[in-house]
Amino acid sequence: MIKDMFQVLTENGRAAPEREPKLPASDLQKLYSLMATTRAADLKALKLQRQGRMGTFAPSLGHEACQVGSAFALQPKDWVFPYFRDLGTYITLGFPLKNYYLYWMGNEEGMRIPADLNIFTISVPVGSQLPHSVGCAMAMKYKKEQAAALAYFGDGATSEGDFSEALNFAGVFKTPNVFICFNNQYAISTPVKRQTAAETIAQKANAYGFDGIRADGNDVLAMYILTREALEKARSGGGPTLIEAFTYRMGNHTTSDDASRYRKETEVNDWSRRDPIERFRLYLKDKGLWDESFEDRVQKEAEVLISKALEEAESTPPPRPEDLFIHTYKDMTPELNDQLAELRDLLKGGPR
Repeated sequence: MIKDMFQVLTENGRAAPEREPKLPASDLQKLYSLMATTRAADLKALKLQRQGRMGTFAPSLGHEACQVGSAFALQPKDWVFPYFRDLGTYITLGFPLKNYYLYWMGNEEGMRIPADLNIFTISVPVGSQLPHSVGCAMAMKYKKEQAAALAYFGDGATSEGDFSEALNFAGVFKTPNVFICFNNQYAISTPVKRQTAAETIAQKANAYGFDGIRADGNDVLAMYILTREALEKARSGGGPTLIEAFTYRMGNHTTSDDASRYRKETEVNDWSRRDPIERFRLYLKDKGLWDESFEDRVQKEAEVLISKALEEAESTPPPRPEDLFIHTYKDMTPELNDQLAELRDLLKGGPR
């Protein structure tokens, strides 16, 4: 265990009893199922990309505990601002997997968010979702809503101006924000030591006047506990929190990357022994909550979900050029209406 890092489960699945959350057996098994489903859906997406059936994709391998554990603590009224490596978050919140696949297939229809989910669209620009999350939190505070805004981002985003601007506003206005940084050690090929001279990312919160804490990002229970506490604090008017989830990206940055060019195999092997799913499996087995029949059921349910999502995604009509204009705003502006009319004339072979 790294000094000053919150952890519930050791790498061999042993728990610190005084830190264990009081979750029913069904919730513990649900956490495992969500992580296993996330991994299966992620590996399927990687195969689809290699087969030419999906575009560039950002794998979540190794991030299952970060994503699922934190998202499991959210309540329906809370808002979520994800980044581009958040598959487990979407699955945990009940976002249709079909839509997630559709988005990475290049169809923006996939980011049409169901009305009952307070989740923002995927943010590919690094860090741009952070100021949005603060704006949302400020609005909720003005309206006196008992809700919080949770934003996810990678360690590379902490080098962006958006990070500093967002956290500064959050600290000054004491907004109901929770910021979760997935510190997976690399921003594409740039290691954390080249991102910052600070000992931790969590301590950066001190400069903005609120609490920061480092969690074992491969420990689903640690992520759940810290996120739940931070969300409760935010909803009750206690202000923002920064959580640094100390983890590792087991795969490439995206399917366009070759991580073997900038990191050693020994490093990857060392982190593979800290696998978040295996760690939680050992914990559940010790409690009598995991066996082979349970594993078979989880994998079969995941397979059914993935197969159905893929079939629906690949049978969805391709995007139209008009969608660039129609889906930019809830209601199209006069300028966009004019531009759309011009595009339609052009597509019909009319005057340029």
